[in-house]
Amino acid sequence: MSARGIRTVAVVGAGLMGHGIAQEFAEHGRPVSLNDLSGRRLEQARSNIRRNLETLSRGAHWDRIAERLTFTEDLRAAVQDADLVIEAITEDLDAKRRLFSDLERFCKVDAILASNTSTFMPSQLAEDAERPGRMLVAHFFNPPYVVPLVEVVAGPATSEESVDAVRGILLEMGKNPVTLSKELPGFIANRLQAALLRECFAIVESGAASARDVDEVVRSSIGPRLGAAGPFEVLDTAGLDVWRAISEHLMPEIESSGEIPLGLARLVERGNYGLKTGRGVYEWTDESASDLHRRISRALRAGRRNSLDE
Repeated sequence: MSARGIRTVAVVGAGLMGHGIAQEFAEHGRPVSLNDLSGRRLEQARSNIRRNLETLSRGAHWDRIAERLTFTEDLRAAVQDADLVIEAITEDLDAKRRLFSDLERFCKVDAILASNTSTFMPSQLAEDAERPGRMLVAHFFNPPYVVPLVEVVAGPATSEESVDAVRGILLEMGKNPVTLSKELPGFIANRLQAALLRECFAIVESGAASARDVDEVVRSSIGPRLGAAGPFEVLDTAGLDVWRAISEHLMPEIESSGEIPLGLARLVERGNYGLKTGRGVYEWTDESASDLHRRISRALRAGRRNSLDE
């Protein structure tokens, strides 16, 4: 199947990522069925998509986009005619495997089945699959209607045709798909984020700086710079000889434990999950959480505009 063969899309899971992924495909002309077990979550997804469009100053497009969206609690009805199905349910491997088993029964034999997982490799998801050649990972980032990157990850059995079709439709939508040459736990972005967060917690635990200090350092230096140039480009700019000398002294000092950062584990044990509970590393109110979302959204939109202007 080619990108042109992907005429209809289904998204399973209407939560934080699912509704945004459905919005992206609908905005780019594809009829989309959005499925969830919860009718309440589907109603919230409809409201969220409309709010997203208004935030992006595209509220006038709502009626046209709404015509392409179907909201349903019936999984079979949602996926039976879809050329591409994207799973966006909870990060639970057994739950995802059960869902993919159902999808193989309900979907067309040539439908491509993709997971938005940020954790599991395609081979893990397709372990019991009858047709693993059509299964892959298409990892969108939050919010998917703003962030251009999608990590495309094939398993050992995934067909090139499936990968090419997904890459093709993502390119048509103006996304930046990056295809991994082989599957790797955490793919690229989350491995980089995990390495950075491990050192962030280590610095705070050492007493050298507060979490707010660490955030300020990233916001005021490496954050904006890495938004304009990737780490290897920055490395070449600084000079590999310089970084070899820095690394010789610094690498032995950097946190390298294979354990979950103690600070992170403590916060989770206390039930402090972040914005969703009103407390994480920081304390959050509805107002401060909204301010943060607006700040991130503005920065991402500005970065995307700058990229398109280059």
